[in-house]
Amino acid sequence: MNKKIMLLGSGELGKEFVISAQRYGLTTVAVDNYKGAPAMQVADHSEVISMLDGDALSTIVEKHKPDIIVPEVESIRTSKLFEFEKQGIQVVPTAFAVDVTMDRQKVRDIAEKELKLKTAKHMYATNENELKECIDKIGTPCIVKPLMSSSGKGQSLVKKKSGYDKAWKFAVNGMRGDVKKVIVEEFIKFDSEITLLTVLQKNGKVTFVKPIGHRQEEGDYRESWLPAKISKAKLEKAKKMASKMVKHLGGSGLFGVEFFITKYDVYFSELSPRPHDTGMVTLKSQDLSEFDLHLRAILGFSIPEIKYFSPSASSVVLASKASTDFKIKGVEQALKKKSVEVRIFGKPSTRKNRRMGVCLASAKNAKEAIKIAKSASKKISVV
Repeated sequence: MNKKIMLLGSGELGKEFVISAQRYGLTTVAVDNYKGAPAMQVADHSEVISMLDGDALSTIVEKHKPDIIVPEVESIRTSKLFEFEKQGIQVVPTAFAVDVTMDRQKVRDIAEKELKLKTAKHMYATNENELKECIDKIGTPCIVKPLMSSSGKGQSLVKKKSGYDKAWKFAVNGMRGDVKKVIVEEFIKFDSEITLLTVLQKNGKVTFVKPIGHRQEEGDYRESWLPAKISKAKLEKAKKMASKMVKHLGGSGLFGVEFFITKYDVYFSELSPRPHDTGMVTLKSQDLSEFDLHLRAILGFSIPEIKYFSPSASSVVLASKASTDFKIKGVEQALKKKSVEVRIFGKPSTRKNRRMGVCLASAKNAKEAIKIAKSASKKISVV
């Protein structure tokens, strides 16, 4: 247990992952492009660099000599990960998987063309004029997303064809990395969206967490709950699709696989090779959170079972504007509610709709858990 893990990206998900790693006595290095990122607050060491700078990445890898590199964000010079892998460093889940999943086009091409999974109709655009042409062909309403982004950044619903210019600007502002390209998707009239946390173990076994439902607003999640309501047949269909994807990508670790559930079918939507923001609900719902499961899979430890406690939900705490001078109030009031737990991420600055914390709650059913979690998060304010 003397391995050293380097985390590339140190947000709230990275923070919980580092806490899980610390419980096993592992040495952790948190890396991000700003000081005081959440995971840096609990890691043994930290580095501030642009992870798109390949030379800077090489420098800190040589300095710390990690045994394992765990990417947590999209803005990484992925070509370097292949080099690190050749040097004998374990890249999670693999350099290939990280490279592919950082780019929505590569993921969609694998899902649709290689694995023959059902997806929404889509096209790609590299400028405003191309976007206008894509929207004309796909039709409205449609979804416009940057090829590289996370947590819904830059994603918008275009209801009228005239909205292409606004959608392009919003996507560009929310892009990560240096690829100026968007994906345009037909709008699927779904009954629900689910995240299926899928664990690929080193022995090739695939394990699933119960499906997580979530509600999005402005492209980002606001509440999530476990278990999501889905028929057995549709869940099995989603599991088969997720299993195909993660086995194709290889390696080991936890993947967040998203699906649209319609009245008659299941559509593959997206995939991330790491813990998912909607999966923070697992900090409340079960004995092994998504972060614990990710770590066990990475290390090759067994996962004999996941013990669930009760239906649970998460509700986010958002900032309303940009600031570096702020206070978070109302935690005491939120904790007065039965079953509620609060996680404040400790981010050093705010911006409009930035997630600053989350409220977790459990109840006899998911609907009641959502109600409690939402009520608790409304008690907390960023001022």
